[in-house]
Amino acid sequence: MAEHLLVPQGADKAEIYRELLPQLEAVMAATTDMVANMANAAAVLKTGFDFHWVGFYRVLKPELLTLGPFQGPLACVDIPFAKGVCGKAARDRATVIVPDVEAFPGHIACSSLSKSEIVVPGVVDGQTVFVLDVDSARLNDFDVVDQEWLEKIVAAVIKAST
Repeated sequence: MAEHLLVPQGADKAEIYRELLPQLEAVMAATTDMVANMANAAAVLKTGFDFHWVGFYRVLKPELLTLGPFQGPLACVDIPFAKGVCGKAARDRATVIVPDVEAFPGHIACSSLSKSEIVVPGVVDGQTVFVLDVDSARLNDFDVVDQEWLEKIVAAVIKAST
């Protein structure tokens, strides 16, 4: 089991993701428990990037996301598929990048400090089973690099948990 996360200093974000993913995969190899794997993924991303908020919402009831493991300030507990950025990603089963959350129709403001957001759905057998939600206190903080690597992290969580 890893005791220390190695985060390259002065590296660009692609290099940070490239270094973090195998460390996370090694930690997740110890268990198939999805909640434990989500908790470690949230911790790795929060430590590696110091995002404002990193966490998971799980589908425990149809068309409803319920708060799962996270790192950051208090969060909304339930989010319907019909509302917000998380709901859109869950409903469409596609990653959503929002450069300015204030400009997103129906955005759910769990924290007034969140300025931009990316949400990546975890899809198994064509159904959304969770979403990874990452918020930044900076505008326009997410791009295709984040999308590529966060989708790899979501895939790793699913793989390790099955």
